[in-house]
Amino acid sequence: MVMDTLLIFFESNFPVFFSHTYIFLFIGAAIEGLSTLVIGGFLVSTHSISFFPALLAFALGHTVNGYLWYGVGYYGGAKSIDKWVRTKDNSRKIIEKVEVYFHRHSGKAIFLTKFTFSLTIATQVMAGSLKYNLRKYSWYNFIGSICWAAFAMSIGYFFGASYRLLFVYLKDVAYLIVFLGGAIALIYILKAIFRSTFIRAILDHDRVRHYREKLKNGLDKFWPNGNEK
Repeated sequence: MVMDTLLIFFESNFPVFFSHTYIFLFIGAAIEGLSTLVIGGFLVSTHSISFFPALLAFALGHTVNGYLWYGVGYYGGAKSIDKWVRTKDNSRKIIEKVEVYFHRHSGKAIFLTKFTFSLTIATQVMAGSLKYNLRKYSWYNFIGSICWAAFAMSIGYFFGASYRLLFVYLKDVAYLIVFLGGAIALIYILKAIFRSTFIRAILDHDRVRHYREKLKNGLDKFWPNGNEK
């Protein structure tokens, strides 16, 4: 089988990787993340690595990445956010909305933005710049990292399992690369959808709050002394 041949080739030519697999997975998740997670899920589907040790390595690596960006905000302050996202009006408005949401629902913001593009780093930097409680940040950062790692790995696992089922028809190694590329592309698409949905939810929340305040003010004008005798 092509896949087995590839694994034997890499094992014989890159023995360090296979003898320290989970260390490399941890480093990959801490530095890059997305592609490493998908490839990890793919390797789990081929039984090259075990799921739970890989999930732990990925979660810890992604958590460390979150601490790094928290540190950028903690020591760089608000200027780090300005340099990161406020060069364009559209980005600036979105981040301002996220910042307001963060002040109201900090834990949810840290967790949910793990599943989005650009907002992940911006929120982590924001948490650091606001000197958000490190213990609480650690909790939401770790839980979010576990959930995100499990989700991304499941995509890689699904594509890997599909490839094995279709291997009878797809014996060219190029198809293996296409399958991996497809898994990574799907993650990018899903993250973009999550980001759009998250932003839309924040905007809808603000609209509801705005109309609720208008209704309250209208009732106060109509019945200003309702509690007086």
